[in-house]
Amino acid sequence: MTLDSRSDTPASAPPIEAEHDALPPLPMNAEGVGGDTLHYLLNYLGRDQYAGFGFYRYQALVYAIRDRITERWRQTRHAHRRDGTRRAYYLSMEYLMGRATHNAIANLKLEDEVRAALMKLNLRWEELQEQERDAGLGNGGLGRLAACFLDSCATLNLPVMGYGIRYEYGIFRQEISNGYQIEAPDHWLAFGNPWELPRPESTRRIKFHGRTQFVSNGNGGQNARWVDTRDVLAIPYDLPIPGYGNDVVNTLRLWKAAPTEEFDLAEFNAGEYAEAVASKNDAENISLVLYPNDKSENGKELRLRQQYFLASASLQDVLRRWIDQNGRNFSDFARRNCFQLNDTHPTIAVPELMRLLMDENGLGWDEAWTIVTQTMAYTNHTLLPEALERWPTHLMGNLLPRILDIIYEINARFMRQVQYRWPGDHQRHARLSIIEDGPDPQVRMAHLAIVGSYSVNGVAELHTRLLKAGLLKDFFELWPQKFNNKTNGVTQRRWLKHCNPKLSTLISSTIGDHWVTHLPQLAQLKTYADDPGFRDRWMAVKRHNKERLAELVAADCDVKLSLDAFFDVQVKRIHEYKRQLLVILHAVHLYDRIKRGDVDNWVDRAVILGGKAAPGYSMAKKVIKFANAVAEVVNQDPEVGDRLKLVFLPDYSVSKMETICPGTDLSEQVSTAGKEASGTGNMKFMMNGAITIGTLDGANIEIREEVGDENFFLFGMTADEVASRRGHYNPWDVVNGDPDLKRVIDLVQGGHFNHLEPGIFDEVIGSITDWGDHWMVTADFRAYVDTQVQAAAAFMDRDRWARMSVLNAASSGKFSTDRTMREYNDEIWRLEPVK
Repeated sequence: MTLDSRSDTPASAPPIEAEHDALPPLPMNAEGVGGDTLHYLLNYLGRDQYAGFGFYRYQALVYAIRDRITERWRQTRHAHRRDGTRRAYYLSMEYLMGRATHNAIANLKLEDEVRAALMKLNLRWEELQEQERDAGLGNGGLGRLAACFLDSCATLNLPVMGYGIRYEYGIFRQEISNGYQIEAPDHWLAFGNPWELPRPESTRRIKFHGRTQFVSNGNGGQNARWVDTRDVLAIPYDLPIPGYGNDVVNTLRLWKAAPTEEFDLAEFNAGEYAEAVASKNDAENISLVLYPNDKSENGKELRLRQQYFLASASLQDVLRRWIDQNGRNFSDFARRNCFQLNDTHPTIAVPELMRLLMDENGLGWDEAWTIVTQTMAYTNHTLLPEALERWPTHLMGNLLPRILDIIYEINARFMRQVQYRWPGDHQRHARLSIIEDGPDPQVRMAHLAIVGSYSVNGVAELHTRLLKAGLLKDFFELWPQKFNNKTNGVTQRRWLKHCNPKLSTLISSTIGDHWVTHLPQLAQLKTYADDPGFRDRWMAVKRHNKERLAELVAADCDVKLSLDAFFDVQVKRIHEYKRQLLVILHAVHLYDRIKRGDVDNWVDRAVILGGKAAPGYSMAKKVIKFANAVAEVVNQDPEVGDRLKLVFLPDYSVSKMETICPGTDLSEQVSTAGKEASGTGNMKFMMNGAITIGTLDGANIEIREEVGDENFFLFGMTADEVASRRGHYNPWDVVNGDPDLKRVIDLVQGGHFNHLEPGIFDEVIGSITDWGDHWMVTADFRAYVDTQVQAAAAFMDRDRWARMSVLNAASSGKFSTDRTMREYNDEIWRLEPVK
């Protein structure tokens, strides 16, 4: 009996899939789900009714649901492997997936059956949900966007596979101690992840260090070999991504790093125990933690290791499947494959694909470069020049010498093209070069991505326009046909149907449930915005959701919020350009008004902030301390009472956002105009009936266009006004000319919120006064305060506010990732939906 070269199955045996396909499908009812859950609990996990740890009950339920997912997963994989199917691969360093179980159950349309099954087993679904840890494999909007993209691709039947890293420790767990952010490890895999399936048979080998060796190919030329490397293994773990109600299950493959040898036995026997496991630790560090602090050289090297590890493992995986099916004939590869680079992090995939095609598969440069530039597509997510990654050539040369060789050759050929287009324009040549010259030469990764891609897209109309006119202007003039816009979205399955069940039920009972897969159907709600009975039901749901949010605040912050208060919310990554500081200063202004007795026409307000600061971002961490210091004074002042509360919710996460956005009245989207690429929190809030106060930045512009000027609270300078004013005004002139702002600054500088820690907020205030107010907080303060007065007045008019709330949700149809992914597919990927 012989073995097939591609598997461990005897060649004469019938395919195991055929045997399995002959079995009846698993029952999709309460009896089937309940019986399988009990089976896994008793027999597979070895637990019974005396097992006190709820995680095992949750785990047993997951296995029962996963079996039903796996049936569809297998069928989807078979469909994707059919001859001629074009596939896309989404490469991202971040996936902020949140909890998977409820999403899977909802997309299988099994919610009622699961609840009934658990009830018979004397288990509560809500309690089991709490056993699941958030898969915190992302830092913020970028990772959550990737998760929404995968959901929509599966729902649209698009053959798209995600690739990422299986970080053992995700984004850190944020604790607040004396008002300061303390980072604690988030070991989300401490009890394992029952949703993942390890695929060790698809392990890939990743090279680091070593040197490039050139050998004669016998045809008068030379072939390159990367030798003397220190290798690690990439072990894949697959997560199912089910589509909604369509039996499609796509795959997210996450890579875990492992050593090629567990330890050096000779060193171990010689008593050198630490040295014996050094290579093991060095390898496993690659997938240990999401985004190591790159302030040090070691941190930079580890981050570059992660990026190459992801790119190389993923590309090797795709090429291996191709070779298994087609041999080493790559003539049709570009027609049937494309790679979407989610920001600059996976850009090293460009030279890595060149290496794999040339060094490992014998293609010539021109043939390989044609394939690369017809398969790579790049999404830019930032307007901040400092956020465009650069890697020192000395670091890349030491860690990835063969890759640096290829980058130099790509740049040399590209620069000949630039010099031909703009002869003698040496300044433009320097701006366009992938290699930035200087005492410490750098590889510009965004430049590499653009040169190696056939598509470059921004993520909001303003963002794309500003890229073409500013940050990437030279590239746009060279290749205008490459540039396009794809405004971001969010999946309504999680961000309305799942997180806001009462509102979803009200909507579906009014207009039907077609909106779950066709969000523009929400526009039918506009006809009900003037129906008093419907508005009453709408606001009753909002009050219920505010109660849920108030319970979360009470549990996490020990602060009781009045449900009649105006819930004013800003939750997102802490960064100066997002201007959490503006929201805090407004809270100080309101506090000052109360203390001065200026409370005519007062509207009680609860200001809720949340978000994490990068561990190395000093100013962002001081803003968190500032928020907590102001909150402590405000919330303990008996004169203030319920008129004003300020809280900073610790450890903001996907799961917490699922409670926050349904209970929000006012959505704070106050970034400095021209700095936020898109934003997706603004869309989640809008979808749940919150009204936005914001600048003309990112997707705010498109939100305002959809909902109308009268249903959006606009303030602040435009991006052009910011650019023209920056550096040409004195913030102190603004402060001294505005009595309200002057009192706020004086309160803070006078130590009113930090009696026991004098001077700790000097840098915070200095950043908006003495140091030039780079993010225009001082410049926009007056407009922001005045607009907040308008928002509070609108909130007091219950009918007007209810109407605005309904119209915001009804106008959110554009902001589904279903629409976003259709646009990616129609204009970039060109995949055929597979059934």
